[in-house]
Amino acid sequence: MHFFKEPVKVYGIPSATVQTLAKEQWKQIKDLDKKTIFWLCDQLFKSDYCEESFIASNWTYQLKKQFTPEDFIIFTGRIEKYINNRAKCDTFCNHTVGEFIEQYPNIIVQLKQRTKSSNRRVKRAAAVSLIIPAKKGKFLADIFQIADSLLIDEDDIVQKGYGRLLKVTSQAHPQEVFAYVMKHKAIMPRTALRYSIEKMPKNLKVQAMKKDI
Repeated sequence: MHFFKEPVKVYGIPSATVQTLAKEQWKQIKDLDKKTIFWLCDQLFKSDYCEESFIASNWTYQLKKQFTPEDFIIFTGRIEKYINNRAKCDTFCNHTVGEFIEQYPNIIVQLKQRTKSSNRRVKRAAAVSLIIPAKKGKFLADIFQIADSLLIDEDDIVQKGYGRLLKVTSQAHPQEVFAYVMKHKAIMPRTALRYSIEKMPKNLKVQAMKKDI
């Protein structure tokens, strides 16, 4: 699959079919206790197949009303052990971890600490976990702090992650994100810069991409 730079395990099942399977099977397990469902999700993640990780992410999100602060350790453990490509990372983090952070915003301190990890997926996760909250205009200061921590990271997976976060944030806070980009564009990798300004008006894109003399 040309989308990925790393080897991936897939069955080749269309995403719509995977979503349907997740919903159908959820009906069979939804009355099980949370601990058992989490265990089932871990078994799916362990298989290393993308489609099974997507189902596990869906099932975990279905338990959002039962989230507790202690679940953050479980979620970060999954990211460190089982997340090994962009699709797995974003599918799990965008909704599940994003929902968790909205419920327990004080945990965002620990999320920001993950930007210092040596694991590229953990660093990307720190950024993309705030994408859904960012669409709602939340956590602006925290988003900029995460971007600061990842600003000059050399890994393009990380650059695209925080660039995507800034892009989404710009829809709710266009002027603030534009000001941030202009302040840092001299050192911001071009990959992150392009992602960040993707949704901006053309005239702002031109200013952001123009190299200072």
